[in-house]
Amino acid sequence: MCIPLEAAPFQSGPEQVQLSSWLDFYRDTLALKCAGLSIEQLALPSVPPSTLTLRGLLRHTTFVEQHWFQLTLAGLDAEPLYEKENDPDGDVNDRASASLEDVERHFRKSCERSRELCQGLDLDTMARAPRPGREVHLRWIYIHMVEEYARHCGHADLLRECIDGVTGY
Repeated sequence: MCIPLEAAPFQSGPEQVQLSSWLDFYRDTLALKCAGLSIEQLALPSVPPSTLTLRGLLRHTTFVEQHWFQLTLAGLDAEPLYEKENDPDGDVNDRASASLEDVERHFRKSCERSRELCQGLDLDTMARAPRPGREVHLRWIYIHMVEEYARHCGHADLLRECIDGVTGY
């Protein structure tokens, strides 16, 4: 499993093109880390004592895509897919409430929606629904999301290797 060379992040060009290509690179990397596994394997917490799973990472990144691009940047009233009142980490902890097809579909759709919401916006565009006490702009959201995905792709490396020995990409 390898990410095609044409999917590698741009190394030159406008800042927004580079930021969005790095974000897409990490989105693709996380999807590849989960590819070919059963729902049982994706739900396996394979690095004890952590309860983190690949399925939980897919659900969490779906949640953060929705939070930062739909709710914060665009100010849309989108109901969070995986937020649980009784568990603020329900996106990661809940291992049974959605099918594999639903989890993958929600992940893809949230990434597509994020791309759509950024179309035509300048990096200095301020979020419509900023975090309490702090305004953020699209540049900050891109940088935060690249950091978020990079960190979680590192987690996914370890989880996947423990599940079936697959490494790389």
